Amino acid sequence: MMRLLTYGLLVLTLMWTSCDGGSYTVLETGIEVKTHNGDLVRLDVIASDIIHVRATQEKSFSDNESLMAIRGADASVEWEVVEEAESVQLKTSDIVAAVSRAAGQVTFYDTEGKVILQEAREGKTFRPVTVDDVRGYELRQVWESGDNEEAIYGLGQHQAHEMNYKGKNEELFQYNTKVAVPFVISTNNYGILWDNYSLSRFGNPRPHGQINQFNLYNADGEEGSLTATYVDDVDAEHVFTVREESTIDYENLETIKNFPEGFNFNNARITWEGHLEPRESGLYHFLLYYAGYTKIWVDGELMADQWRTAWNPSVAKFQIEMVAGEKYPVKLEWFPDGGESYVGLKALSPVDPQEQQNLSFYSEMGDEINYYFMKGNSMDEVISAYRYVTGKAQVMPKWSMGFWQSRERYKTQEELLDVLQEFRQRQIPIDNIVQDWSFWEEEEWGSQEFDPARFPDPAGMIQEVHDNNARIMISVWPKYYVGTEHYKEFDEKGWMYQRAVEDSVRDWISDGYIGSFYDAYNPVPETCSGNRSGSISMIWASMPGGWMLPSRTSFPMRAWNTAKL
Repeated sequence: MMRLLTYGLLVLTLMWTSCDGGSYTVLETGIEVKTHNGDLVRLDVIASDIIHVRATQEKSFSDNESLMAIRGADASVEWEVVEEAESVQLKTSDIVAAVSRAAGQVTFYDTEGKVILQEAREGKTFRPVTVDDVRGYELRQVWESGDNEEAIYGLGQHQAHEMNYKGKNEELFQYNTKVAVPFVISTNNYGILWDNYSLSRFGNPRPHGQINQFNLYNADGEEGSLTATYVDDVDAEHVFTVREESTIDYENLETIKNFPEGFNFNNARITWEGHLEPRESGLYHFLLYYAGYTKIWVDGELMADQWRTAWNPSVAKFQIEMVAGEKYPVKLEWFPDGGESYVGLKALSPVDPQEQQNLSFYSEMGDEINYYFMKGNSMDEVISAYRYVTGKAQVMPKWSMGFWQSRERYKTQEELLDVLQEFRQRQIPIDNIVQDWSFWEEEEWGSQEFDPARFPDPAGMIQEVHDNNARIMISVWPKYYVGTEHYKEFDEKGWMYQRAVEDSVRDWISDGYIGSFYDAYNPVPETCSGNRSGSISMIWASMPGGWMLPSRTSFPMRAWNTAKL
């Protein structure tokens, strides 16, 4: 490792070097810069092509261990420090990272001096917040991205049919079929891993706002709202009611209480019609939240045509360039999915076009700005750097790469085996069949045991699946009804969330049962025991037998956290 200044002065580790507009320290694995306003910016060398960047307004950096990165700074990597008039540079054989002495702005160059990526001027945002007596900051980091030919990929698995996120927005949280990975990769051969675990947003940091941010006009041209027509029998075209609404916000169990009392959603249709008049010109980003069959037209153009089941709503996105003061016809037609369903329409007002094109991560809470910059000669090399920081993905067995047959549960052992047999008879390839939820007795959610009336021979069922050259996978849920043995065991040790139980919240099964989820953030034991003779507990096992262990056999509790592998 080299730690040299261009004028040849050897700098000792942890020795402050004064300079106009700021000071810096050379550390064992990088540099720490104290800016003119007192902020700290730290660069650590992870590898010659990976730099770890942190920034804080505290007096020192957090010592919290990363939940994403398995690689720390590497003191064996060679690097040097170069002191410039307005910046301090950290140079490796692949990257030059320069920190502005005055403001802490970080710029990344290649070895020929060409800018790869740079933080925007005043691109760091710290806003103090306190949540449940815990101090932290709302955080945002912006990087300039003026290359209109650049494409940005990554962010995990989302459902709005977007691939290239350049100039786009995405909210990062975990949800069924939605997987947040705060990593982006550029076609310009660099990547950014944002190390934060709170609710985060890529792009515009603001949440989408209600449609009453527009001047609204109803179907008759009167200002103030849209016209909502509730048809409770599509076949008879029976209108239940017509009313004026200034928002379309029915996205959760609380807001759906605002639907007209007594309205029957089965075989229903609701239509919102009128005009939107923007109060400012520019590109509006719309977000349609839906469950059921949903269409929306703006200015006569069909913007979305989607269907989704009510138990797992999704979103559709579209953008419209709008002019302030002009009226745009809008029509939203919604056929709810069943007796309880969800719909919503929101929008983000315009920002400066260049700001929208910039890269940005926002998180609602954290100790400090924390990210990894990775550079490669190709996108493959950037992915290799990402894997170096976060760990290699396990290569799954060959059979897992084949077709998986799954549906919203098989209700009986016979049904599951009949489906598998039909695949084989029709010579349709299949490698895995999934037994989803509710294989237990109705009142036994969390027992992880088969209902003997519907699954009389689990071991025989699994063996027959294997005899047909297939595997079986089971969904394991971290939810436990009050009264089950696992609930009692966890409750005695303080591992259960209690609010739902204390409030006697009942779920949707039959007349409703009271239960709750275990607290995955508390230390838990390595094992948990089965409790009923003659049943089978199913977990993932790295063996040809797959998901099978006899009852009363202890198995790793951590396996319960992987609902589907």
